[in-house]
Amino acid sequence: MASAIRGTVVPDLYGTVYFIYTVSYKSNAINGGGPIPAIARTTRARWIEAGLDALARGGPDAVRVETLAAELGVTKGGFYGYFDGRPALLTEMLDEWERRCTKAVIAQADAEGGTPADRIRRVGQLTYSEDFQRIDLAIRAWAHHDRSVAARLHAIDNERMDFLRKMFGTFVTDPDEIEARSTLMFGLAIGRHFIVADHPGYTKREAIQLAGEFLLRPSGTNSSAG
Repeated sequence: MASAIRGTVVPDLYGTVYFIYTVSYKSNAINGGGPIPAIARTTRARWIEAGLDALARGGPDAVRVETLAAELGVTKGGFYGYFDGRPALLTEMLDEWERRCTKAVIAQADAEGGTPADRIRRVGQLTYSEDFQRIDLAIRAWAHHDRSVAARLHAIDNERMDFLRKMFGTFVTDPDEIEARSTLMFGLAIGRHFIVADHPGYTKREAIQLAGEFLLRPSGTNSSAG
């Protein structure tokens, strides 16, 4: 999808800079892409989905077996047919977040091909999900209080940064510029959720798109991306 900004057509980078933040647990890929394969709709999967939902709403303390059972309309005893206990559910929730938010979308973008800039855009399109944004932010807050979660987040963020470095490195030669662009794109993806400033003459979406396209321009290019 493209947006017209002051006479210039630019791809929808609002999703691109959001590539850090995942495909919705509940929805297929958007913008014409094929669906990211979901885990099978088994009872175990329903517990994981409900747990992620609760995490997004209220953090890890909101992930309670009794509450999830009531929401799912099942007995608490059924939970223990799939999980050894609440810690096991939390671990599998993190496994699913990790798979969906990074590994699956990068793998699909790589399989579809295109230019490196197109692949960054495609990852963004596949991960444009407000639902999973909430989950990712909840995991970041959780990581402040749990070292094991912090370690997993650290590993995933490194994987995201490695993807950006690899893509930018195909059309930027200066190592400093590669690191700068990767860091700025990563920071834009995370920080855009907290921006409340006005953008005179632009909507927030348009401003984010412009910033993302600026970072995707070939090195040494001064004109706006088309």
